[in-house]
Amino acid sequence: MIQAIGLGLLAGLMIGNGLPHFIKGVTGERYPTVFGSGPLVNLAAGWSGIGLGVLALVAADLPDAPLAGGAALALGVLLMGLFHARGLAWGRD
Repeated sequence: MIQAIGLGLLAGLMIGNGLPHFIKGVTGERYPTVFGSGPLVNLAAGWSGIGLGVLALVAADLPDAPLAGGAALALGVLLMGLFHARGLAWGRD
């Protein structure tokens, strides 16, 4: 169950962080990442973040602990959403 919680939380954080970067990349907007802020960089960062989150989700073995793992996944997405919504991820170009 601890594996499902830890990997579920990691998956939520990765997917929650990957989504805004992927969306900004697809729409052609600039958004800061550690690798730059251009649209192509954001597309690649978002796509890889979502992909790594899905891999963590598969490794979480959610059928073993669906409630705990699902709650951890939801918490990770919420925490990353709050991080982005509060402007904490917003750097200066």
